[in-house]
This record gives sequence, C-alpha cells and structure tokens, in this order.
Amino acid sequence: MTIRLYDTSARQIRDFIPLTPGCVSIYLCGATVQAAPHIGHIRSGLNFDILRRWLDHRGYEVTFIRNVTDIDDKIIRKGAEQNRPWWSIGYENERAFDDGYRALGCLPPTYEPRATGHITEMIEMMRGLIERGHAYEAHGNVYFDVRSLPGYLSLSNQDLDDLRQPSEEGETGKRDPRDFAMWKAAKPGEPSWETPWGRGRPGWHLECSAMAHKYLGREFDIHGGGIDLIFPHHENEIAQAHGFGDAFARYWVHNAWVTMSGEKMSKSLGNSVLVSEMVKQWRPIVLRYYLGTPHYRSMIEYSEEALREAESAFARIEGFVQRVVELAGGPVEPAAEVPPSFAEAMDDDLGVPQALAVVHNAVRQGNSALAADDKETAVARLAEVRAMLGVLGLDPLDEHWAGEGGDRSEDLHGVVDSLVRLVLDQREAARGRKDWATADAIRDQLNQSGLAIEDSPQGPRWSLGRR
Repeated sequence: MTIRLYDTSARQIRDFIPLTPGCVSIYLCGATVQAAPHIGHIRSGLNFDILRRWLDHRGYEVTFIRNVTDIDDKIIRKGAEQNRPWWSIGYENERAFDDGYRALGCLPPTYEPRATGHITEMIEMMRGLIERGHAYEAHGNVYFDVRSLPGYLSLSNQDLDDLRQPSEEGETGKRDPRDFAMWKAAKPGEPSWETPWGRGRPGWHLECSAMAHKYLGREFDIHGGGIDLIFPHHENEIAQAHGFGDAFARYWVHNAWVTMSGEKMSKSLGNSVLVSEMVKQWRPIVLRYYLGTPHYRSMIEYSEEALREAESAFARIEGFVQRVVELAGGPVEPAAEVPPSFAEAMDDDLGVPQALAVVHNAVRQGNSALAADDKETAVARLAEVRAMLGVLGLDPLDEHWAGEGGDRSEDLHGVVDSLVRLVLDQREAARGRKDWATADAIRDQLNQSGLAIEDSPQGPRWSLGRR
C-alpha cells in the first residue's frame, strides 16, 4: 500500500510520492529556545520521529532537518530581564530541548541548523526578493509585500482583505500593515548583523525559508510543525520561498497540541509541564507511549489519570516481553517485517492508534501461548511485537531504554508505582465499603515503608516520604 498523509495545503489525505524515488526530505520547525521545553513542545518532535522511523522501515533514505530558532524577541527580552547575554539563554534552553528529545528516544536529526548560523543565506534571499519586487526596505527594516504574491494565505485558507496583522514596535515604513518583517532594524543594546540595508537581526519567518533552501534545495518533500504554525509562520515561509523562485514543500504535515483544561499548553498560560520534571515522575518510555500513541492530528488532553492509563497499558506490553525473554533464555530478535495490518495502519496517515491495537492483539495472542506452554508461538509473537515497537520507538529491549548509562532508577520507579497502586486500589475499595480501620491500616503500612500518601480530587497519590 502507498503511504498516504494528510496534506494541510490540500485539506485532504494524499498519496505520498517523494520527489526523488527512494529518498524523503523533511524540514521540521524545531525549538524556539526562549525557555525549557514542556511536553507540548516535545510532542511535535516525537510525532515526526515516528514518521521518520516508519519511512526508514519502508526503505526510504530520509534526510531530516530540524532547526533551532536561537534569536527572537522573547530570547532578547529574557536576557534583559535576567541580566544575561541573549545567547546564553538560547544555548541553555537548546541543551534542555536536546535532553528532552534524547530522554524520550527521538533519533537525532540529519542536520540541526541554528538561525544565527545562516545570516548570509538570509541576506541572499532578501536581496533576491527585493530584486523580484516581492520585498522592500524601509528605515532599515525589510518587509515582504504580501500583495505582490498571488496565492498568499492559501495554506491557511484565509482572505487577505480580512487579515489583521498589526505592526510591532519598531516596524515603521510599511506600505501595507499586513506586510511582514523579514529583517528588523537594529535597536540599542540588541544583537545585530551587518547587511546592505544597515545593521539588524532576522525576523522569525525568514530563517526557515533560507535554511530549508540551503539544506534541502528549491523543492523538498515534507514540511512539518504544530498546527499553531500554519499562520503566520508557515504561510510567510511559503511566500518568501515562492517569491524567491523555490517550489518549496510538496506536502504540509501538522500535529495537534497537548492541552490542559481545553487550552493549548503554553508558558504564557502558566499551564506547562516541563519535560525535565515529568521524567522525574514518570519513566521516559511511558511518556513516549503517552505522547506518541494518539493520532498526530488529534488533541491530547493532559491529565495524570491518562498518564496512569498509558503506564498500565505499556506495562502489559513490557510484561509480555520480559516473560518471553525469560522463557527463551535471552533476547528474541525483531521480525524483519511488521504484520500487514500494522503496516496498513501506519501507511494510512500514520495511524498509530490502529497500529497499536495490532501490537496489543499480538501481546494477547502471545500471553495465550505462554499460558498454553506454546514457546514457539510466544517467541514468534514477541518477534512481531519487537518489530512493531521498534517502529514506534517503544521497544523496551532497545539499548536506549535497556539500562542506558546503567541507571535502573527509572525502571524501579515504574515497578514500585505499579505495586503501590495495587495496594492503593485495595485501600480505596475498603473506603468505598466504609471499612475505615482497614483503609487506615493500609495507609499506616505504606507510611512505615517510607511512602507518603496524599488524597486528591483526582485520587490518591504517593511520593517518597521520610522514615
């Protein structure tokens, strides 16, 4: 079956036909490093990691570019607020993103260019756009003339006459208030670079058009990012690239958000959940399962209950894997091919939920084989399961997860959590039948074991207490 993907620009699922047979080129809008990542940030990288792995499995040679925006208004503002160099803010948070991607098992990109390393390419693109009549300079700023390019806003399906895009501070000399800044004139105390139009710094949108051109050429296969980037960022990338003469992306693939109480997870809303904190509370492989197994175009509503469900679901898979490994006397190699039903689901717009159902079905069959002392069938099912989990980046026997660095504390946390929750379920059952003596006794036993129990509206929680 041909791989099919939902193309935002076409607003439908299309057969994926790469520009070059056997090769796939992907540009993913990566981190803007003004702050450490929350799980909403990492979801995008995770979704495209699964897409990349599936393309790899299908035999494609994948070139995967994920950029770093290391200069923008927020980074400069945070540097000023903290009395630190702007670049130190960016570098610190870039490392935090790298740590988050690595913790959740994302493969490194082929190249990961920084915006500040490509000023020359941006200047060349601006010069070309000015020569072609699509851009103009005013007071040291360089703007894109949105009315000069037919088809502007076709990705987001908006009407230019209805568009409201007010000017930001310092953006003076616009011919039309909807024109967007590609280059911002230097302000006192801000970083700047020399150009033919005076010193200044990049606007947000120019960097990606320039870097995609440098690393992937005038036309490439897939451009990805979160749905919040469709407008204005991706719309303006298209305008710059097309105005410069590039065909640019053939397919546009966008992932949905992680939400809390129905709102997009955002630092500005104060409802973000940092990856660095989450991996202290949950095993990273469980976080990957939680964030990576819903369909990439569906919203994920964050809750601890949903994470606990993900943990339990993955524990069933992991338990089967461990039992067969013990029975076989060692690791079982993954099958060369995944089951046809799994492949069919993945080919159909990266249908991970349907593919995961195939995994769980194979686990059930394998457990039945174990119960019947059918070693051959159990081993065969495990080989299939490992092949499927490998595509999803969730194989617990992969060296990334199997005691990376020799530290088993995260694994032990998951084991302890499962055991404690069994006891807490017994306590809840006792409370439900008003057997307060048994409920209190269970709590006292847990406290004596060094665990602190907190009763919350979402249910009981545990943490390590003081003995």
